[in-house]
Amino acid sequence: MQALTVHTGLVAPMDRANVDTDMIIPKQFLKSIKRSGFGPNLFDEVRYQDEGQPGKDNSKRPLNPDFPLNQERYQGASILLTRENFGCGSSREHAPWALEDFGFRVLIAPSFADIFYNNCFKNGILPVVLPAEVVSELFENLYSQPGFELTADLEKQEMRTVDGRSWSFDVDSFRRHCLLNGLDDIGTTLQSADKIRAYEEKRQVEAPWLFAG
Repeated sequence: MQALTVHTGLVAPMDRANVDTDMIIPKQFLKSIKRSGFGPNLFDEVRYQDEGQPGKDNSKRPLNPDFPLNQERYQGASILLTRENFGCGSSREHAPWALEDFGFRVLIAPSFADIFYNNCFKNGILPVVLPAEVVSELFENLYSQPGFELTADLEKQEMRTVDGRSWSFDVDSFRRHCLLNGLDDIGTTLQSADKIRAYEEKRQVEAPWLFAG
């Protein structure tokens, strides 16, 4: 998993509340567990003007010109600004996979659905919770300033604008440690590989019948 310490990026809007995981990545695209290839179908329902299906050539599909991610000013965005309860609905881990595959490393909202929030950290995405009034202020800045960027500093737990304004955010210490060091669940387990190996060797001596055959 890619670590995140300090990230500066262009901000794109998803200006609606209660965006569920089926809107983030529709159910028909959940047939793979490779963690990659989902970006082209991120927000498929509102991003395109036709219905998406697995294997369909997205380059030939008509785009919705009103959807921000299709607009020139938001191309290359790596920070998504959205409203409350983002990631609600089913617990599909494909949702953060699609966001990460598209290029988003940081999400900002007044609140996130619990399971989605946890899945973000496990997949290299930093979900930042800021007060609703701050999020509204950032939306105003975003719409009025083309090329609006923010910096997410996980080490300092701080969100900053280029003009020096800043807001602190809370992150669980374990999740913060894992993301700073690029550790997913497997990576965390492998940190104890020597202890696991020593235990297995000890058990083979103590109870060899468990390893017979």
